[in-house]
Amino acid sequence: MAHRTAAQADRLKHNVVALAKAATVLGILLVVTTTSADSMWGPTAPELVEALPAGQEIIDRSTVNAWRDDRVREAIEATGRPKLIFAGVSLEVCAALPAYSATVGGYDTYVALDASGTFSRAKRQAGLVRMQQAGVIVSDYATLMVEALADNAAPESGAVYAALDMPFAVLVGQISAAHQA
Repeated sequence: MAHRTAAQADRLKHNVVALAKAATVLGILLVVTTTSADSMWGPTAPELVEALPAGQEIIDRSTVNAWRDDRVREAIEATGRPKLIFAGVSLEVCAALPAYSATVGGYDTYVALDASGTFSRAKRQAGLVRMQQAGVIVSDYATLMVEALADNAAPESGAVYAALDMPFAVLVGQISAAHQA
């Protein structure tokens, strides 16, 4: 297992929380899962729970591939969205496996690379290659949310950039707010 620093874990947590906040601002429906929260993997990070919309269900599952849990798949299907964004503690398992399955199911799937962790460089590289071979689009959380925003003149643009919580995003959000004033 590769050594991970506290700074890397904090960056991953920051990115996941920012993804959830920006998606919420954009009205993108979230399906959030844990794996064996009461035993093996532990509870959802409190920072993420706080960032979720009020009443957001967190589905605790035992399946390795979240798509194979009927509750998860049905919740995703119920969104009616043809494009799906995945992130997970483990890029090559938690994010990639349901993304592969959803791609086979006819969805356009994206994985937020910097909102997904990994345990070694080899696992990361193998996960990236497999995702690309399966037709999963790999990007980063901020680009995916800005792409979903689509227009910086949209009323929610300032809130999206604030949710992204990145120095450039804050600057763009300030410019947008000033322009709208």
